Amino acid sequence: MDDRLDDRTDERVGAHADAQVDAQVDAQVGERGDEGAGERVPRGPAPQPEDPVVATPTAVRRSLRRFSVGRRPRDVVRVVVAAAIVTLCVLAADGAVNPVEAAIFEEIGALPAGWAPVAAGLLWVGTWAGVAGAAAVALYLKHVRAAAQLVAAGTVAWLVTTALGHLAPDRPVPPELAGETGLRLPGPEGFGFAATHTAVAAALVTAAAPYLPRKAASTAWVLAVAVALAEVYQGALPLAMFAGAVVGWGAGSASHLVGGAPGRRTSVEAVRRTLEEAGLCPDDICEERTHLVGPRRFTITTRDGRVLRARAVARLHRRAGPWYRFRRLLATIDVQDVPRLSSTHHEVEHEAYVSRLAEAAGVRTPHVELACVIEHGSPVLVHGVVEGRQLSELPVGEIDDRLLDAVCDQVAILGRAHIAHHDLQADNVLVDADGNPWLLNFTFGQVGASPALLAQDLADVLITLVSIVGVDRTVAAADRTLSADRLEAALAYLQPLALHRGVREQIAEGHYLFSELREALADRIGRPLPSYPSPVRPRALVTMLFLGGAIYLLLPQLADLPETVGLLRDANWWWLALAVFTGMLAIVLSAVSLLGSCDTHLPFRRTVEVQVAAAFTGRTTPGGVGFFGINIAFLEKLGMRRSLAVGVTMLNLAATGAVSAVICVVGIFAVGITGTLRFVRIPTGWPLLGAVAGILVLAGLVIGSPMGRRRIVRPGLQVVRELWGAIRRPVRAAQLFGGAAAYHLMSALGLATCLAAFDPHFPWLEVIVVFVVGQTLGHLAPTPGGLGAVEALLVAGLVAVGVAPAPAVAATLTSRLLTYWLPVLPGIGMFRYLQHRGVV
Repeated sequence: MDDRLDDRTDERVGAHADAQVDAQVDAQVGERGDEGAGERVPRGPAPQPEDPVVATPTAVRRSLRRFSVGRRPRDVVRVVVAAAIVTLCVLAADGAVNPVEAAIFEEIGALPAGWAPVAAGLLWVGTWAGVAGAAAVALYLKHVRAAAQLVAAGTVAWLVTTALGHLAPDRPVPPELAGETGLRLPGPEGFGFAATHTAVAAALVTAAAPYLPRKAASTAWVLAVAVALAEVYQGALPLAMFAGAVVGWGAGSASHLVGGAPGRRTSVEAVRRTLEEAGLCPDDICEERTHLVGPRRFTITTRDGRVLRARAVARLHRRAGPWYRFRRLLATIDVQDVPRLSSTHHEVEHEAYVSRLAEAAGVRTPHVELACVIEHGSPVLVHGVVEGRQLSELPVGEIDDRLLDAVCDQVAILGRAHIAHHDLQADNVLVDADGNPWLLNFTFGQVGASPALLAQDLADVLITLVSIVGVDRTVAAADRTLSADRLEAALAYLQPLALHRGVREQIAEGHYLFSELREALADRIGRPLPSYPSPVRPRALVTMLFLGGAIYLLLPQLADLPETVGLLRDANWWWLALAVFTGMLAIVLSAVSLLGSCDTHLPFRRTVEVQVAAAFTGRTTPGGVGFFGINIAFLEKLGMRRSLAVGVTMLNLAATGAVSAVICVVGIFAVGITGTLRFVRIPTGWPLLGAVAGILVLAGLVIGSPMGRRRIVRPGLQVVRELWGAIRRPVRAAQLFGGAAAYHLMSALGLATCLAAFDPHFPWLEVIVVFVVGQTLGHLAPTPGGLGAVEALLVAGLVAVGVAPAPAVAATLTSRLLTYWLPVLPGIGMFRYLQHRGVV
């Protein structure tokens, strides 16, 4: 929630409103009370009608503003960012005026002549008169701190922009502007870099914003933009205007950093007055020390001796960021995100509501007393205090089977009430003095949760318990307290990509513990491991189709479109049919390579069928995630442990990568000997050496770091040992490396045959090398099947080795369509067939 709260008349919700909320809680829980396995939902202590659930303060006195003055770390970031941007602007101004900048200046300068007096009046805002006027208004309203900050910010902005005007060189008037009439152009010295009016106006608005209501602050920023346009109209270049605005923004942020600003902290006095108005009668409030960016916490002792705890939420606890969403896209199952919360006030009210429902359903959770908004502060959630220790703080010796069963019981109660916690990590489980678990922090909770969300919750708590007491005790406790149906539903979510970071990082041993838990739990309840689901989402499939259509429409535009269409019309269809055959034969050869990756015997027919299905799952997912997933699932169904199945798949990937690297290096040297690449020049000199040295230093730092040693060095050494073991066995080496080499060559022949259908005269060796290089590098792109990147690299490579642009485009598009994307269709049918047969 924004810290600048509008002056409003807030309505306090009393006992009558709370009774209505409690009635809704009772009704919702009662509707679900008999669901599940025919058990009656235990009821917790009923919420007291006299305890208000949501309250907002009324008529808070002005003196509360001064208690909310504080500083935020983000002001430091703003000042640093402003300095960096201004530095870049000064460097960009050392030269001629950019044509885009000149066009913007010309458009603004061409405004009607009636704008001139308005612009002159607006510029007064960015002068000493504007600074004095703003400070006078602040003093009249008895905001001495605001007045001092306005004067300081305006002065700093004026000094910095004046200094920049002397340091930055003048910029000559471009020829396209020199002949224009009606523009306010400078003299022979050229354009200066100072934009003091814009800088001072932006500094005043930035400094005053925390003291203004939301609408007034927005209006002030509109005025600052008008001042900036007026300065460009009077003869300043847009780059100088932009730099001045950034200088003012940084100066205003620096004034908040030095002198503080209201709404930056929730004070003890503000909390006291809010609790008094809510009828909680605080006697003593103690602010607890927290980390820098965490919520402020208060311990409250009321006059009747009760101890409460309050948490001021200054920022949303978002978890569904871009990286989080990207990881969820790679998961092999649909994983639902946390509920969308619009503001911190919404977050506090949401947590209070879900906590009350969970308490009414019989879950042990601290009783919520109050959820409110504090004027000039952050929303606050007040709840009772339960003395105990977090589950993560308990020694393993103190965690007995009774406690494990009780934790699972709490999750079972949540499930019967259709409430999902969504964050069941060890820090959110409190164990009281009697050894009873309490669930905390329902920030991400969801009411009316679907079976999938409830299964995710169960997977969270299983991983949490495994991280503390191990797999065996966790599986035993889950089997004693939860039904086999619920545990079976959670099996599919016991994978790293299906869990958020807080739960996933509790396991220090790595991802193999997930598979160990999944296998042990499936054996305990006598249920099969879940079949490998389709990793392709409908939305991703639609996006891929649109992207592919755009590429296939735009690439011919780079060449001669009529010529490309003519080539497609006159193509030799026998060569194209041979290209289809090479694409299918390459899949069989990839199965041969997989046979050589494994010590144990694999059924050849089933392995080929799985590779056909992998043409669907692997080529339609970013990074080929579906290829690894379906092969691992196939090997697990054959009885391999997941760690061994992952090792086999990684060995196959490493062998394929090593073969492609050898083909690339040898092929490039061979092509260089033929003289085909005589027009290609490799850069030399100090820039190249510096770039190589920088890459090597960066790689050394990454590999030498603890994360690099854990995630790169150790797995890499394990793969090298596996490769060496395969080389020492001739038959296995022939299958592994021979199959990988034949796969690459057969796939490259698909491109060559397509090119032969349009132009039979081309260098075969060069085309094969171009395919292997383009296929290898293009698949590094985060698109399904390297879509877009592979096509661009192949076209560029073919043109570089002497193929005409039109045949290069036609051959690339048809080869990708016939040899790479066409096998996806039989792959879909094979995937469904293998699912039905229980092979994957």
